[in-house]
Amino acid sequence: MNSLPVAIIGGGPVGLAAAAHLAVRDVPFVLFEGKSEVGASILEWKHVSLFSPWKYNIDRAAKSLLEKESWKEPAGDRLPTGEQLVRDYLQPLAETKALKPYIYTNAPVQSIYRKGIDKIKDHNRENTPFIIRYKQDNDQKTLRARAVIDATGTWFSPNPIGAGGVPAIGEEEAKDSIYYGIPDVKGKDRSRYEGKTILVVGSGHSAIHTLLDLAQLKEAAPSTRILWAIRRNSPNGLFGGGQEDALPARGQLGLALEALLSKQKVELISSFEMEQIDRVEGRLSVVGVQNESPISLPLVDEIVANTGARPTVDYHRDIRYQLDSKLESVPALAPLIDPNIHSCGTVRPHGEKELRQPEKNFYIAGVKSYGRAPTFLLATGYEQVRSIVASLAGSKKEAERVELQLPKTGVCKSDFLAKRSCC
Repeated sequence: MNSLPVAIIGGGPVGLAAAAHLAVRDVPFVLFEGKSEVGASILEWKHVSLFSPWKYNIDRAAKSLLEKESWKEPAGDRLPTGEQLVRDYLQPLAETKALKPYIYTNAPVQSIYRKGIDKIKDHNRENTPFIIRYKQDNDQKTLRARAVIDATGTWFSPNPIGAGGVPAIGEEEAKDSIYYGIPDVKGKDRSRYEGKTILVVGSGHSAIHTLLDLAQLKEAAPSTRILWAIRRNSPNGLFGGGQEDALPARGQLGLALEALLSKQKVELISSFEMEQIDRVEGRLSVVGVQNESPISLPLVDEIVANTGARPTVDYHRDIRYQLDSKLESVPALAPLIDPNIHSCGTVRPHGEKELRQPEKNFYIAGVKSYGRAPTFLLATGYEQVRSIVASLAGSKKEAERVELQLPKTGVCKSDFLAKRSCC
């Protein structure tokens, strides 16, 4: 069975890094990407700059393959946009001689299972190949694999905006006026938001990006009105580590948010639980609860949902997998990344051992391994797949020797709790 390829699902940075490590070790692989090109989810936010500079965003094995071809490495201290990450790194990597023949685009995976063995049966399970069923050219196809690395991410599975993690009543009906993600407010989406009343929902980095972009739009179009709804009773815990953050761009984001609120360019609605959305004469009526009392927000034209994302596991159904009951992360990672406990945005080094699933040689890696937790960095995913590939190649010592230094946020639990007033 060792002659069979390793199947990688997902053509983002971590999936391609896994392919690069396999190629360097001469381990056969096939990579399945459901969209028409690699980096598809990143291109959804191509106008946004990353927090981390290039030096944290290029995998070592990938770099070694690119250096064999006519690739110009970007300056290590520069911050790439999503578009630059794809154009200057992921696309050239996918075009290398070592990877290109083994990347299947427009090939969404529909199911993973063991050949001739259902989920219940134990006999000879670990010696039976995986079957990857996928769709390509309007046909269902299958491929046998010795191992599977799921690096599909979570971007295309955004959380709904209703309180409690479920869709608000009327959310589906209003979806044409709801943008899930970070709109290109200063570019192609400008006309959608200029001079409008916009409600931003969520309290993570994506929400802050959206608010800052909308505030710039408001300077050019003063009739633009920005509402910001959060479930917390205060935004204080969102300002981050500021000057103490080892990623300056991440620290500056929190400082910019603090300045925005102090200048009252954004109308903050805290302690808000979204319940219902209705159409009223072409606009949206938003109703919820604030401090246990009903509240109706001013009518809005558009909603931007920045409420995070969750993993999709439909095609895992016929193999044995586990997710943490709270975070939907890989179980062993949950205590390390739980946002109820940790605020540093870092996680201690981990690799193949922590990422193991009940189904031998099936792994969930990358941002999907974090489930709903928001603190993933690309460097973490690169180290994950390096360790996984080392194990699959039989190099157990290399798999166990996990070395990773992540930039700190400058906000750790001891001083974070003093600054925040809700969880």
